[in-house]
Order: sequence, then C-alpha cells, then structure tokens
Amino acid sequence: MAAALLCALESIAQKKEATSDSTATKSLPRTDSVSASKPKAYDKVITSKAVTKKGLLTVHQLDESYYLEIPDSLLGREILMVTRLAKSPVDGLTDASSGGYYAGDQIDEREITFEKGPAHKIFMRSISYRVRSTDSSDNGMYHSVRNSSLQPILAAFPVKTYNEKDPATVIDITDIVSSDNSIFALSAWTKTKFKTGALQRDRSYVKSVRPFSHNVEITTVKTYASSIDASGSALTFEINNSLVLLPRIPMTARLGDARVGFFATGYIDFDANPQGVKGTNMVTRWRLEPKDEDREKYFNGQLVEPKKPIVFYIDPATPKKWVPYLIQGVNDWQAAFEQAGFKNAIIAKEAPLDDSTWSLDDASHSAIVYKPSAIANASGPHVHDPRSGEILEAHINWYHNVMSLVHSWYMIQAGAIDPRARKMEFDDELMGQLIRFVSSHEVGHTLGLMHNFGSSSTVPVDSLRSKKWVEAHGHTPSIMDYARFNYVAQPEDSIGEKGIFPRINDYDKWAIEWGYRLFPGIKEPKDENTLLNKWVIDSLTHNHRLWYGPQSIFVAFDPRSQNEDLGDDAMKAGSYGIKNLKRILPLLPEWTRKPNDGYHDLEEMYKALLAQYARYAGHVAANIGGHYLESKSVEEKGELHMPVPAVRQERAIAWLNEEVFKTPSWLDYRPVTDKAEGFFTADGYTDIGTRTLGKLLSSITLSLLVTDAAKYGEKNVYACTALLADLKKGIWSELNTHRSIDAYRRALQDTYVETLAAMVKPAEKTEKERPEQTPEEILIVIKPHLTLLKSTILAALPATTDIASKAHLQLMAEKIANSLKPTK
Repeated sequence: MAAALLCALESIAQKKEATSDSTATKSLPRTDSVSASKPKAYDKVITSKAVTKKGLLTVHQLDESYYLEIPDSLLGREILMVTRLAKSPVDGLTDASSGGYYAGDQIDEREITFEKGPAHKIFMRSISYRVRSTDSSDNGMYHSVRNSSLQPILAAFPVKTYNEKDPATVIDITDIVSSDNSIFALSAWTKTKFKTGALQRDRSYVKSVRPFSHNVEITTVKTYASSIDASGSALTFEINNSLVLLPRIPMTARLGDARVGFFATGYIDFDANPQGVKGTNMVTRWRLEPKDEDREKYFNGQLVEPKKPIVFYIDPATPKKWVPYLIQGVNDWQAAFEQAGFKNAIIAKEAPLDDSTWSLDDASHSAIVYKPSAIANASGPHVHDPRSGEILEAHINWYHNVMSLVHSWYMIQAGAIDPRARKMEFDDELMGQLIRFVSSHEVGHTLGLMHNFGSSSTVPVDSLRSKKWVEAHGHTPSIMDYARFNYVAQPEDSIGEKGIFPRINDYDKWAIEWGYRLFPGIKEPKDENTLLNKWVIDSLTHNHRLWYGPQSIFVAFDPRSQNEDLGDDAMKAGSYGIKNLKRILPLLPEWTRKPNDGYHDLEEMYKALLAQYARYAGHVAANIGGHYLESKSVEEKGELHMPVPAVRQERAIAWLNEEVFKTPSWLDYRPVTDKAEGFFTADGYTDIGTRTLGKLLSSITLSLLVTDAAKYGEKNVYACTALLADLKKGIWSELNTHRSIDAYRRALQDTYVETLAAMVKPAEKTEKERPEQTPEEILIVIKPHLTLLKSTILAALPATTDIASKAHLQLMAEKIANSLKPTK
C-alpha cells in the first residue's frame, strides 16, 4: 500500500533507524521457521477463556499472553508507532546528567506496516519516505527508486491462526513487547542517556494492550539494572507504544515557503526535476476541512466549523488553579483560525475523569502534560504524517518550574512599570496570565509555527512608549517571537498589561491563514504554488509587520532576527532598557525580602538583571558585521543580503563604548552585591564586557567586515579598520587622559590584546593538530593596528602615575611585542 500510494522509499536508512533496527534484530525473540509451528484452528487458539476487545486491531488476552488479530484490509497500511514514557523512574527527577525524563516524554517514533510473509509469517516492516517517485512510465524513476530502497524487516511473527469468517491473521505479541528491544522498549541511545543496564525479566511485564478505533495502545512495565551508581539499584519504566493508523489517502500537502515560518518535513523528489533531483519540503499542519455540506459556504468566504476540530486536553495532574489559563492559552488561537475561514477550530478541555476508556497515553489525544520538573521551560512538539505533513497529535510539555522563569522575566523586564511584578510570589491572576501567554506560544508550535525572531524588529521603538499605540497593536506582531515583555516602556508612559504582554497578533493570524486556508480545485501541492507566491508577495508589500525572521544559525548575522529583543533600533531600545534596570536594582532588596529567609532570591534576581543587561549588549553587538538577509522569489525585487549600513554600525560601537566598555559601576550596587551569597560581582558584569568585546573581535566578525570592504568598497561600508579605530578610542581612552585604569577596564584591555595577538601568533599545536591560520586580509589590518597601539601605550607610560595601571600597560606592551616577533 505504501508503494501504491506514494512510493515513499528511502535508499539509505536514517542513522537512527539503522542503529535501532540492528539492535532490535539482535534482541528479538526467535521467530524463524524452526521455532514456528503450523497455524491451528481459530477456536483452538482463541478459546472461550479469551478476553476480547475490538478496535483498529482486535486484541485477545489469554492469561498472560496477548494476541493481535490483524484484518487483511490493514495489511500493507501505514501505521505510525509513537513510544512515550507513561511513567518515569523516581530517580529521573534528580538525575542531572541525563537532563531528567518525565511521564509523557516521547522517546521514539517510526512508521511500520504489517505484511504477509512466507511460511505462515507476518512481517513488521519499517517504512521511510525520504526518497520518492510516483512516475512509473518508461522514462520514470519509480521502479529504479523502489529497487534501490528496500525497506528493512524489523520483526517476523509466526501466524498462530487465521480467522476465516472475518479474514484476519492472529499473531502472538507477548514475547516481543515484553522483551528488551528498540521497537517496544528503550533504544540504544535512550539507554545510554538513562544509564540503564540489562533488562530484569522477573520485574518486567505487559500491563495492557488496549485497542481504540484508530489506534492500539501497548503499555509495558520494564525494569533495568541501573549504572547510575554501584548500589545495585534499578530503574523501572512504564512504556507506552501507540500504533496509530495513518489515513488511507494522505492529506494534500502544502509546500514550504521560507517567507512564512512553518516546521516542515522533507524528501528527495525524483519526479520534480526531469534532469536531476529536488529537495521538497512540506509544512506540518493539521487537517482542517469544512464539512461536506459547508464546502460551498467556506469557499464563498463564510465562517464554518471544521469536520474535526483540534482538541487539547489538560492533564488531570495539573494544579486546578492554572487549568483555566492553560485552556485560554489554547482557545486564544480561535481568532487566528477564523482568519483562515474556520470557527471553533481549536478548543481545550479538561480531561474526562469519569471515562475509563480515556487515557493521556492514547495517541489519538493531544494534551498539555504537566510535569513535576525542575526544568524552567515548556515545549510544544507534535507528531505528523511523514507522507503529507499532517499533524496527528501533540503533547505539550509543561514543566512546573517554568513559573520561576516567567517570574524572573517579568520582575526584571516589567518591574519598573508594573507594581504587581515587585515581589517574589506573584498573585495568582498575574501568574495565570503569564502561564496563558507561554501556553499560547507552545500551542503555536504544535500548530506548525516556528519561532519568528524577526517580528519585533518591525516595530518602531518610539511606538513602544505610546500607550495608545502599543495597547492597540502590541509590542510585537507575533507571539512566536521571543519578545517577552515591553522593557522599553518607561514608568511615565503609564502603559497597562495589554501593552506589556505579548499576544497572538498580526503575523500569527496571517501565518495560520497561509498554512490552513483551503482553495477550490487543488489536487496537487504544485497546483497552488502560483497563488500562494502572489499572496505572500502582496501581503508583505502592504504590511511589513508580516515579515518573518527565522531562528537559524544561517541567519544569525541578521541583527533583526534576535531573541529577547524589541523594536527596530537596538541602541535606542537598549538605552531605555538600562534606564529601567537602574530603577529596579536599588529596589531588589525590598522586592526579594522574605521573613526568616536568606538572600538567595536577591542573588537570583541580581543574576537575572545582569542577564538582561547582557542581552541589550548582545542585541547591539549583532549589528557589527551584520547583514540584512531576505528570502524572495524571482518575482520580487531587491537584494537578498546587504551589510548593515555603516552609520548604524558606527552608532552601535558608540553605544557599546558608552554603556558596556565604560565601566558600568552602577551594577556594583553594594546593598545588593554585598549580600549576594557566594556571588562575585566582578565575575558578573566584567564577564559581560569581555564576552561582548570578544564577539566583536572574533575572526568571524572581522572576516565579514573585511569581505564587505572588498566587495562594496571600504568607503561604502563599516570597515575592519574603522572598527578597530573606534574600539581603540573607547577601550584605550586612558592612554590620552592618563587616568587610572580600574580592574574592569584592565580586563577589557587584556582581552583586546590577547584576542588580536592570538590571531597574529596562534597558540602552538601538537603534531596531530593543524595550526589555526588567520586569513591574510585580517592580518594586514591587525598587525599595523597592534604596532600603533604598542607605540601609543609606550608613549603614555611616562605620564601614568597609578602603580597598577603602569604595570598593566607595561604588560600589554610586552604581549603585543611578543605577538609581533617573527616566528622562528
């Protein structure tokens, strides 16, 4: 069936599959023809003592044995197998080396089919969709791809009996699901992470096999020897394997577009390019379709309800007071789907406690799973059909300690403008609204949306201080941005919660419409390419707030696509942010004070304030050597990449010289720093300064500046020579003023010399290591600069009277001289 539908075959198995499949083959129970016996009559195997449950597959239980009855109609049908931890070991909560593992965590996913084999066997075959061809004509690649992409057989089951009345095959799954293998147990990678030893068979068993209409849930309890310590302890897991039937006819895929931020699943298409191959990406999205009787209404622009809405259940283990906020975080997306033509398309419900057939482990249910974890985070993964990108279900991981994270963010970013943020335990209403916003963000991921780190850069910084504007439009057009709270707003602006909190906004609604809007007459993804391309071009032309700035290492040099930033001007936004930090710092002792407690909270909030200050420095530094990167189709005008304008880079260096490289003595507020237990102030903000400087002087940044000068002309860009000259004026200003050089500035100057000297004379390597070579284009800039700096230092020494400063400058001159000596 898989080949008939899509011929979705893979020539080389993925690394994960290769590892897990080979492990499975070694450890599965013996099922070859020697051990297999001839099938018996149906009533001799499935006797009157059997407890039978019907669903996708019929399940028979006889004592401790479990039989699956597979209808002939399901042989060859694609089945998605998702493996999760139904319950995790108690030691998992404290095992920092593994990162923790919790109930509901997904640990594996694969596609399988059941098919008849020779000698009365049923084969379980792994299916991959990484390579595809559907062209079976004389000139097509279908047969060639199929012959070179044989899918591996994971397991073979002797047939126990046949059901002649309702054509089906019965197999015994007891041994394989209860044994140690990578299909129904822990993969080799997972075992390494969990540090497990051998399976303890006497403490492992099949708990249940439950059939539902479209899936089968297999739950096993497996105990492993533990290698975490030598005490002979063990780890017991409750593992749930969900076998979910994929649709007979895959959903019509929508091809990805780099201008809209959707997660995508890809494959190599041998049909798309007649003289080669093409990588094709399909976005991941839910199958939302109008009811048959409403199709005409939908295509005429009327709001209709989908055949099957997206439903999220709230984990029954969730503290009751947070449930309404999690539900609202889901339901907030209804407005976005209305823009796509669907009403009541997404809803959240409390899990039914009076329904014995309902289970959080049921892969047909999507849920927000509450986890008793010290991890300060949340995540929104989803499971999708690899043939089409259709999202089938999602389990949002909601870690309990995420509340400490949002508390720190809100106190430090909004404490200056919202009195509610000025204590260590927020009121339930405030914390509930923070939970609501985070849950909305994670739900966005489960709908297919990626982070949009560029969204906030479309907002003028001055607008962030306008109460009327920001409360009407929000401080970022996307909740999928990492633009937490409006730290630009000042106390005198009197901005309320609507102008402080992120919300589902313009970009989110447009992106959902792009991903979920259906068009009449579409049979293949290529049929809508022209329409979608024109739609994106028109939308971005008329509304810049819809611009997408991806989260990717390949666009890390675009200063507009940064996390935790606000506005279109990092220098202006950072200055406003620092003003608020200066207001907050003296008040931290009062805000963090608890009777009968120490100063741990004060230390943590001070560290959070330093982290916020470091973000401002990083946002500005990203402009140096930065490039504006755009994704465009051939129908659009404009450049795909351009250097950040020189005047903006000059402003960035001027800001850093003033706010970061000039000693930020305001951060050493003694009523705070003297009481921060075990915390050394110098290791805090000094590290921020040296790391920021190191980024500016990195070989990557200098190479970008040198390359830009060569490409566009040194007069038209911010050149490497200009950067070093501006940094010298700021970081080495004491050479002209002859003022004493404090410890902070000495650390900066030492970083400056050490970084450039290491480029001129790389550290010696062992015989096996290749020496790092600095490009000549950088060396011809650095060497003259260091020579000039050494001369300036030596000239300033006679007028330097401070003993520490004089010794420091002498050392700097020696280091420069040593770096400039010819290598023997």
